[in-house]
Amino acid sequence: MFLTGKTALVTGSTSGIGLAYAKALAAEGANVVINGFGDAAAIEAERAGLEQASGAGARYSGHDLTKVDQIEAMMAEAADAFGGVDILINNAGVQHVAPVEAFPLDKWDLIIALNLTAAFHTTRLALPHMKERRWGRIIQTASAHSLVASPFKSAYVTAKHGLAGFTKTVALEAATFGITANCISPGYVWTPLVENQIPDTMKARGMTREQVINDVLLAGQPTKEFVTAEQVAAIALFLCGDAAAQITGANLSVDGGWTAG
Repeated sequence: MFLTGKTALVTGSTSGIGLAYAKALAAEGANVVINGFGDAAAIEAERAGLEQASGAGARYSGHDLTKVDQIEAMMAEAADAFGGVDILINNAGVQHVAPVEAFPLDKWDLIIALNLTAAFHTTRLALPHMKERRWGRIIQTASAHSLVASPFKSAYVTAKHGLAGFTKTVALEAATFGITANCISPGYVWTPLVENQIPDTMKARGMTREQVINDVLLAGQPTKEFVTAEQVAAIALFLCGDAAAQITGANLSVDGGWTAG
C-alpha cells in the first residue's frame, strides 16, 4: 500500500470515474475524501467500503463546488480531519449540449464554474500543504475535449481547454516542490455524465439513441469501445507513484485513439 499516510480528495466522486479514482486510491492505503451528490444511503455505503479497503479514513463532503465558500469549507474540513490534501483529483463536471446561439446562459455559467473554476480554487487551497510537505499530486480529469472540439459543446470544450492550460501553469510553478500536475483526458467513458447527455444530443441532431451512441459518441474512437472508469483510475494511480515523479504538465490521452487523427 504505497499511499499509506497520504490523503486524497476527489471531487465528483460519488459515481463514475471519480468513484473509481477513490477506490483505486483507497486500495493503496490513502485516506480519501469523496465529494458529490446522490442518494445518502448509497454514498454512505461507498464511504464505508473505502474505509474498509484502505484501513484508513474516508469522509464524505456534500459541498457545492460552484460556491467558493463551500469549496473553502470542504478543503478546511479535509485539513482538519487528515492534516491536508496530498493528492487532489479535480473530477467534478457537468455537460450541456446546445448550439452556441441557443446555449442557455445559466448552463454556460454552471459548466465553467464546476468544470474549471472549482479546480482553480481546490488547487490554490491544496498547494500550501503540498509545498510544505514537498510532495503532492494534482490530477485533472480533462477530456479529449481539452484537445479537440465537438459541435454543440461550447462551454464544456472551453472549460476543458482552460483546465489543460491551467494545469501546465501549476506544473511550472510547483516543479521544484516535488509536486506534479497533470491532466488525464479520457474519450467517452460510460458514466452518468455521458448517458445523461444522450437525450440532448438526440434532440440537437435529430437522431435515435442508437445513432447517438454509434455515430456520435463512438464515431471518433477508433477502437469503437468505451473507455472504462477503471482504466482511467489506473492512470491516476500510476501518476501518484515514484515512477511518475518526472511527469508533470502532461495531458495523457485515454481515448481509444480519438485525438490521434
